[in-house]
Amino acid sequence: MKTQLIEDDMGIPTGVFIPIKDWEKMKILHPDIEFLDEELPQWEKELIDERLLIIEKNPERLMPIQDLFQELKRKL
Repeated sequence: MKTQLIEDDMGIPTGVFIPIKDWEKMKILHPDIEFLDEELPQWEKELIDERLLIIEKNPERLMPIQDLFQELKRKL
């Protein structure tokens, strides 16, 4: 991928140019990429806040993802 950094007159990065062929490949690999800058709906924000609060109150319930995968394999 041959990207180009776009800078203002002061040399501060303001953007990136991605060739269209590379952009099309990225959209295939990551179909939701064009929607990343959209605002989350309120219900999703509330759900995230709720889950973060549960984690804050019960940090011992967190486990490494590898442990979760092992547990799921055992149940299969």
